[in-house]
Amino acid sequence: MKKITLIIAAIVLSLGQLSAQTKQKLSDKNLKKMITTEQKEQYTFKLSDKVTRQKVTFKNRYGITLSGDLYLPKDRGSEKLASLAISGPFGAVKQQSSGLYANQMAERGFAALAFDPSYTGESSGEPRNLASPEINTEDFSAAVDFLGLQKNVDRNKIGIIGICGFGGFALNATAVDKRVKAVATTSLYDMTRVMSKGYNDSVTLEQRTKTLEGLSEQRWKDFENGKPADGPRNLPESLKGDEPQFVKEYFDYYRTPRGFHPNSVNSNGAWLITNAISFMNMPLLTYVKEISPRPMLLIAGEKAHSRYFSEDIYKVALEPKELMIIPNAVHVDLYDKVDVIPFDKLKQFFKENLK
Repeated sequence: MKKITLIIAAIVLSLGQLSAQTKQKLSDKNLKKMITTEQKEQYTFKLSDKVTRQKVTFKNRYGITLSGDLYLPKDRGSEKLASLAISGPFGAVKQQSSGLYANQMAERGFAALAFDPSYTGESSGEPRNLASPEINTEDFSAAVDFLGLQKNVDRNKIGIIGICGFGGFALNATAVDKRVKAVATTSLYDMTRVMSKGYNDSVTLEQRTKTLEGLSEQRWKDFENGKPADGPRNLPESLKGDEPQFVKEYFDYYRTPRGFHPNSVNSNGAWLITNAISFMNMPLLTYVKEISPRPMLLIAGEKAHSRYFSEDIYKVALEPKELMIIPNAVHVDLYDKVDVIPFDKLKQFFKENLK
């Protein structure tokens, strides 16, 4: 059982989660600053004075009510707009990266919808803090449903931006949903690949089997208790100093005033222990070639630990496709650093292809 626990912990760590207890606590001053900021603004970025933001809700095909923010350019005239559905990173909420992206793209003339995925944030769905390759793919299509019925949106000009793990869901949604005319990802993760095979596909069959045995046993415990158990915190309250570099980078975004939000699973909570089950046998990007002839833009940091996901998808995808590597950038730089994220490139890509 000890070995099984260690294997499960390795899978958890591959998602940027840690179960270890920490020695050093966040300072009361920093924590107070984070909470006070969220109480006043509720967003990790400033709304552009060229943009309006409106809270909206819409349902997906499973009857889950999704919560979103619709960003529109103030100076939009009477012409119908091209639009973008935006979500991610995996474990984040719309007040973080996806909202920042929507704000920036609305500045550049698009209607942009940032939304909380099912079971997280302000969206509905029980139990909480659950992810699903099928339902999270459906969330994007539900966002397309919503955008296509807006009077100021041209339903023939809808694209998707997926950040981190939602890059994988964005590609899957584009492959199956032919209403999507173009797709872009930043800091792409294939969550089914990393959960089932580990980083760089390093998990052996024996390790995978032990993990599945442990997860299967957990189902009995959850059933007996009448509810699913939470896993370890996605990120610790503070760092010991010996964590992998990518965990330190996640911490620097989610657990500091830079990107902290109380609704974010990564900032303030944990996925369910059994969260990985639906990902383990589900090769998410099997049909990525069927995105063609619609265009694909993959953006990754040069020094990102996740870079290989974008490079591997680029190799198998059909034209038209483009891979853009951002010099010196790490994975989380593409979450919120507006001087690093190539927003003008994203504008050009969607202006050229949403027509």
